[in-house]
This record gives sequence, structure tokens and C-alpha cells, in this order.
Amino acid sequence: MTVDQRLRSMRKTMRDMFGIARLRAGQEDIIRSVLQHRDTLATMPTGAGKSLCYQLPALHLDGTTLVVSPLIALMKDQADKLLAAGIDCTLVNSTLRSRAEREALQRIAAGDSGIVFVTPERLAQPAFIETLRARPENRVGLVVVDEAHCVSQWGHDFRPAFLEIAAAVKALGQPPVLALTATATPRVIDDIVHSLALRDPRVVRTGTYRENLRYRVVQVSAAGGKDGAARAMATKREQLSKLIASLKGTGIVYAATVRDVDRIYGWMTEAGESVSRYHGQMRTAAREEAQEQFMSGATRLMIATNAFGMGIDKADIRFVIHYQIPGSLDAYYQETGRAGRDGEPADCVLLFDLNDRRIQQFFLAGRYPSVELAQRVYDTLAARIAEEPRGVTLAALKDALADVGAGKLEVALNMLVDARVAGRDRQRRYRLRAREDAQESARDTVARAAAQFEQMSAHDRETLQQMIDYAQTGQCRWRAILDYYGDTPAIERCGVCDNCVNPPQIDVAPDALVAAEASANQVGPHEKKEPQKKEPQKPHIWAPGDAVRVPRYGAGEVALASGEQVAVQFPDGSTRTFLASYVRAGR
Repeated sequence: MTVDQRLRSMRKTMRDMFGIARLRAGQEDIIRSVLQHRDTLATMPTGAGKSLCYQLPALHLDGTTLVVSPLIALMKDQADKLLAAGIDCTLVNSTLRSRAEREALQRIAAGDSGIVFVTPERLAQPAFIETLRARPENRVGLVVVDEAHCVSQWGHDFRPAFLEIAAAVKALGQPPVLALTATATPRVIDDIVHSLALRDPRVVRTGTYRENLRYRVVQVSAAGGKDGAARAMATKREQLSKLIASLKGTGIVYAATVRDVDRIYGWMTEAGESVSRYHGQMRTAAREEAQEQFMSGATRLMIATNAFGMGIDKADIRFVIHYQIPGSLDAYYQETGRAGRDGEPADCVLLFDLNDRRIQQFFLAGRYPSVELAQRVYDTLAARIAEEPRGVTLAALKDALADVGAGKLEVALNMLVDARVAGRDRQRRYRLRAREDAQESARDTVARAAAQFEQMSAHDRETLQQMIDYAQTGQCRWRAILDYYGDTPAIERCGVCDNCVNPPQIDVAPDALVAAEASANQVGPHEKKEPQKKEPQKPHIWAPGDAVRVPRYGAGEVALASGEQVAVQFPDGSTRTFLASYVRAGR
């Protein structure tokens, strides 16, 4: 059967089983590539129908379609919808009881399940690979990697277990791979292709723009001083309460820390709002109950960390508010993309306080292993090999390095494997590689390879600054997001974001002052500190387009000004906000 014949057959399946009349933009290109048995990487906005791109082919391809998914809740949601449509599928994850797991594995081994959902951690287990290979006539015909940005070390949701997928695909006979994600910069796309070992992949990008999402930034910074933090929190609470009162329908409020989730939950409860909360320190049953309450409409608000949301398929979320900036525009776009999946207008609001960057800087500081830790992991592996020449398990290394976080340890081990200093077999045992012809010592190779973590840390700092620049920009919010992803749509201005509706002012919370990047009494290395005067000078009134100079930062141009805050755009394209009294007229 030709590809066109299969597509015609699929359209009938699409109408009869899914109740869908026609494919959306990009879906046919992706499905056609899958039918041609090509490796395919597709980026599609949230709600654009990524799942259908593997579900339809799975019903028409020979063999099993294996779907690798990062979240159990996500795979359960997708499996439930398939089962409701009368499509057989099987789940394999850690929530299954022993009997249910045995039955699931028996169905897979017998080839009785056309679609199998599995976590990357389970796929990495040799026993599961053997189950998939139990009957050659029921081979895996397609591997789908959902939320594929998790495989990229440059991505915002990096999961070390995703790095095992390429080896599993090879062990399964190299079936074609379909990698799906909603967000990916060109750098992340390149990393996905490399990390999954995709062969001459077809890359399909259907675009990032969603015209129904209305982006807005509310400046809620407060000047320093002993009570600066308390005043900033009070300002945020007031602004958040006003926002929630003014916005209709259901919504999500994201906070960066568990403490802030609990604090906001308390505020909303006290205000009489219908509210749930969700974070990783809650018990599983409590999280599931909170999610069910929100999804069913029993509660209007969900206050959550970023632990909530991936794969959440609730079409009528009318707003997403961020209480603090996330660590990157990738994370921000992913999280705000949960609003308005029904195509109706939805609001995405960021409460911006420049001081909140410290929270993200704290998270970034502990993300990657240092060169010293990489050497320590290598030395530990070398020492344990003497006792276990067949190889050292990950569990044994975790015991030997009990003070090292599991994520950091796996990142360091994968670095050793990539540098060909260590090897990993199908049983996930690690051993050192022979290096008779090596041009440098193993320790030097480890040090050189570990230097990539410095690059990743620099990249993370850069992406955080890009998030800050987004919050401070005077250009169209959508334009800033599209530029970040390298999209080149026809629109120059969306016409619905705050900067388009009310240019060039920023939406400033009442009585808020913007905290400067550097306080006004700091001086550059070649400047003399002026003696303080008893009477404060009245700040100059700046207008967009004014040429200015900023101590320590140099010349720039006023992008926008409001009250005592001035956003200055510099020649490198970055935009930063300062107190008006800190900015000088350009020469």
C-alpha cells in the first residue's frame, strides 16, 4: 500500500474513531513522514494535536508503537482517551501492582497491544527491552518520544533518563523515531537530534504563535531598604488579588517555591476563593485529589509549582499567572501554553520583580556537577571496578556517593560515557573503557569533558537574562517570544498584548518602584563617587527614543519610561530597567 493510500485509509479512521473531519496544519506532513519510515522531529504549539500524529499511524503501521512519556499522569490521560475510543493500548509504569504489571508485560510479549506507553526509566531496563523483543514478528514499528525537549541538556525540563532512549532504540533494531515537543529553540532541536541519534530526520515546525493568548507583564518591584522585601510581598499580594478578582473562569497561578505556593493558597483561601494547590512535597493521594478537583471544575484556581501541568489537557483554562519569573522563556511559554486550548481568548500575566531572579539563580547554581564532582565520580567508578570487574550498577554508585543528588550523578555518568571514558552495558552497569591509544590521560579527558557544564551554566544564565529582557521589553510580547524561537511569521505586532494595547508604558502596580540592576550609589571603575547632597534631585523625565548613558552599562536608548523606572535598550539588543535617577543623558 502506498503512502497516499494509507493516508486515505487514515482519514476514514480519523472520522470514524476520533470524530475529526480534517487534519490541522502540519499534521499531514508529520504523518506522511512517519509513514515513509523516516525519523521525524515535530514542534507544535500546545493544543495543536501532537498526539494524533502518532495515534493515527499506530493503527495502520505494522508492529507495536512504543510511546515514551515523561509523566505517568500524562500517559494515563492519553491512554484513557484511546481506550474510550475503543483503541487497545497498554501502560507500563511504577504505579502498577504486581499482577497488573505481569498481565501488561504478557500482552506486550504476545503482541496483543498496538500502542504501549512507558516511562524512559522503564525503557532503560534490559528486561523490558527483552519483553519487547520476545516475538520478532511483533517488533516495535515506531518509537514516539513525547515532550522530547526533556532529552536536551540545553532544555528547561532536562531528564537524564531520556539520554538512554537512543541506546534502547538501537537494541530494538533501530525502528523510526517520532520526537514531539511544543517548544524548542534551534539549539534544543539540534541537541534532540544528536541525543536521540536521529538519522537524517525530517523537522516539521508548525509555528509557535497562538493568537488567542494575551500576554501582559505587571511591574511589582519595590525599592530596597529594611522593609523592601515585605513591601514587595504586600504589593504582589494586592496585585495578585486584583488580577484574580478581575479575571473570569478557571486559572493557574504558578509560584517558584513550595513556600510561596502554600502562602498564596492561604491568601486565596482567606479571601474565600475556590482553590486547590499542587507541589512535589505533597503526598501522591493529595496531589491526585487536587488535580481531579481542578480538572473537574470543582475548584476554580490551582496554585502550583512547575510540578503541575505537563500533559494537563483542560481546554477551558482562561488565565495563567506567574507569581515569579521562571528560569527561561521556554518554561514560560510551556506553562502559559496551558491556557486557552479551546481557542478562546486567555490571559497570561507575569508579576515581575527584578529581585525574583535570585530564586532562579539559586536553582541554577545546583543544576550541574562541577569538574571536581565529575573527577570524584570517575575516581569512585575506578575504585569500585576493582571490586566488581563486570561493571558497577547505578545503585551501587548512588550508595558510594550518597551525598550526591541522583540527577547530578546521572548527568556526570552520561558525560563519562559520551567522553568514551566509561561504557554502559544493557544491564546498565558501568565500567571504564580501555584507553591504550588515547592521546591524553583519562583524568584530563574527564576535566575537558566536564568543561561543558560550565558552558551549560553560562547558557542557563543567558536564558534567565532573556526571560528578564522579555519582562522589561517595550516591543510586542509575542514578537519577543517568536524571535526567541527563531520563528518568522508575518505579524510584527499581535495587537493584544499589553505593549500593543498600551504602548509604550509598562503596566505598573500602584506605588511600585523598580529595583535597579545596580543601586544609584555604585560607580564604575573609572568614575569618582559624587558626594551626596542633602536635597534629593528630582528625576529627569525620560521619553522613548532618548539617548542615555548608564554607569557600568554604557550608552543606550530609552525603550519605555513610567514614573521612576526607565527601561533602556542597549546596542546588543538587551533591555534592562533602572531607577530614573541612575540614568544620565547621552552625549
